[in-house]
Amino acid sequence: MSSSAQDLIPQLDIGRTFGALFIAVTLAGVLFGLCSGQAFIYFQTHSGTGMTLYKLAVIWLWILDALHLALITHCVYYYLVINYANVSELTEIVWSFKLQIILEVFIVYGVNLLYAYRIWIISKGQSRTLRLPIIVGIIIFSNSGVAIALIWAVYQCHVFSDLLNAEWTTFMTLGSIAFADIVIASSLCYLLATSRTGFSSTDSLITKLMAYIINTGCLTSICSLAAIITCAVMPTNFIFLAIEFLLAKCMAKAFS
Repeated sequence: MSSSAQDLIPQLDIGRTFGALFIAVTLAGVLFGLCSGQAFIYFQTHSGTGMTLYKLAVIWLWILDALHLALITHCVYYYLVINYANVSELTEIVWSFKLQIILEVFIVYGVNLLYAYRIWIISKGQSRTLRLPIIVGIIIFSNSGVAIALIWAVYQCHVFSDLLNAEWTTFMTLGSIAFADIVIASSLCYLLATSRTGFSSTDSLITKLMAYIINTGCLTSICSLAAIITCAVMPTNFIFLAIEFLLAKCMAKAFS
């Protein structure tokens, strides 16, 4: 066992580390159930439209979401059941923990790309808003580089204490996700606001859509910012990791 692992064992607080992850997995299961219900309703509502891009996207996101839930469940099961009372193993990073980060990246940036495509569809025919999809696409593409840096840094870690040296990648990735969410939500609201027709029924629908976009954008941004704050304030426990477990579920639910 490495010296860094030996240093971590006396400080290990099961309640604030793996207990927090256990609570996160429980909440993730609830959110996955809600996403599954939304996906079922979506397919029931659009059963006569054939296979479209959005249907394929919903199926793909649901599969990734299910795999992500399976991986974080295995992660918690490995530490709290398989290695029950084996404190030395609790400091080692299991393979499923690293792999779930890759799936989380695919979910988050996949949803962002779908939103960018939605912005492009809405902005077509409006010359003054044609730059918005390009700007959003550049931001998402730049953020993907930050996510790759996060994955690389995590795969260099072998024990949880090593994650302290990779905090900068966590801050950069979560900060870029929150920034992209704000830009996407603002862009969609702007496009919808410029699409008002003057008819009360149509404008009322647009207002409801804008409120929904703001709420979902705030949900994912708050989740990212909460993970940043808890990581900065409490870097020795896993509360920020528990919030990260829920980020992918919030993104999938926001799109579906």
